[in-house]
Amino acid sequence: MAATAIDRRLPIGGEQVETGTWLEVVSPYSGDLVGRVARAGRDEALRAVDAASAVLEQPLPAHKRAEILVRVAGLLGRRHDEAARLICAEAGKPLKAARVEVRRAMSTYTMAAVEARKLAGEMVPMDASQAGEGKLAFTLRRPIGVVGAISPFNFPLNLVAHKLAPALAAGCPVVLKPASQTPLSALFLAELAFEAGLPPGWLNVVAGPSEELGDALVSDERVKLLTFTGSGTVGWALRERAPRKRVCLELGNATPAIVDESADLDAAAVSLAEHAFSFAGQSCISVQRIFVARAVHEPFLERFLACVARLRTGDPADEETDVGPVIDEEARTRILAWIDEARRSGASILAGGDVEEGLIRPTVIGGAGANLRVSCDEVFGPVCTVDAVDSLAEAITRANATRFGLQAGIFTRDLGNALRAARELDFGGVTINESPTFRADQMPYGGVKDSGNTREGPASAIRELTEERLVVIEL
Repeated sequence: MAATAIDRRLPIGGEQVETGTWLEVVSPYSGDLVGRVARAGRDEALRAVDAASAVLEQPLPAHKRAEILVRVAGLLGRRHDEAARLICAEAGKPLKAARVEVRRAMSTYTMAAVEARKLAGEMVPMDASQAGEGKLAFTLRRPIGVVGAISPFNFPLNLVAHKLAPALAAGCPVVLKPASQTPLSALFLAELAFEAGLPPGWLNVVAGPSEELGDALVSDERVKLLTFTGSGTVGWALRERAPRKRVCLELGNATPAIVDESADLDAAAVSLAEHAFSFAGQSCISVQRIFVARAVHEPFLERFLACVARLRTGDPADEETDVGPVIDEEARTRILAWIDEARRSGASILAGGDVEEGLIRPTVIGGAGANLRVSCDEVFGPVCTVDAVDSLAEAITRANATRFGLQAGIFTRDLGNALRAARELDFGGVTINESPTFRADQMPYGGVKDSGNTREGPASAIRELTEERLVVIEL
């Protein structure tokens, strides 16, 4: 992976802070040391909030914020390969997928720059009522204040970008807590932000134990908004502990896809095979449950299994690898236990289900009961189920039979079926003739039910990151 291990200190208030203890970042594939990061505790978290609070007295005008964001995107473009290899090394993400992530992060910053330049309120039609006669009114959008951001391991660059770029576009300083498994990409992005001209204190990074650092961000009243991507258990607990803060949650899913009788089976098989197993299924919208009309179940399954067989499992640094390792041994043990539970329950293991050179092979399961964990919980691994259904109504019912509601999809040539799915699938997003793993970074992205309470994408996020102030003028 990395030729030499790297050490990183924490940017807090314009200083590079060394704490005396270190987090070791290891390759999920080889176990080699990728780097070390200074380990923060509560004191460093409070120091970071101090620094972020101080810059609120010196706001950056919108044009400067936009210029910084554009420069970050440009710097990412110039250091594209370096960023991709860092993601690959610390997250075990196949290099070709890591390159896509870097391009997406560039897009996230570019779109955020657009939002910074057009951030504005709106006119209020006061003379629409008698009380408003003779008055002029409008709203302003004001930054909410210090933002505490907690990001996950699976998109260590772009999901950090989705925290940082909209916050800066809105004029909010950030205290960022990246995942302990993958802090190096976040620190790389912070380095680019300062190189792009971001003044000290606007971005402060603390890496360390989630409980200690998260508690500091939750309990400090100066932190006005928490934005969290990760486990539902952790996310909703944060929400309960911070009733007076704005808490934006983007959580998990057990992503369903429907293939009806009219679907282009070849296109569906190719798309769903890729998006069930890319990055070893470690995406909250990785395809996990496929429901196929019984009339086309066998021909679809034949095509799908052929596509899965062509996926290459191995070293993520190899340009040809499609499926690499899961993030750590604990995750691998859990995923294999869920596969074994399905096997023991009588489900059929149609592909994979075992480990090859330390990697879980892409696993396809047929006949999995609705109550099995592979069917109703988020696997977050290279596993999907494929089941036949007798009607679109049954497919929608089974797709909805989960506490999650992030994204779902349908493959169909029938416009009526497409629109019915769009109406009846209880998810934040529905894709038609596209894998539900699809995400363009400017689109509103988020879920319902246990999948979260917000929408990401710079245009949507900036609404959460600002407060509306009404101004009324007597003419």
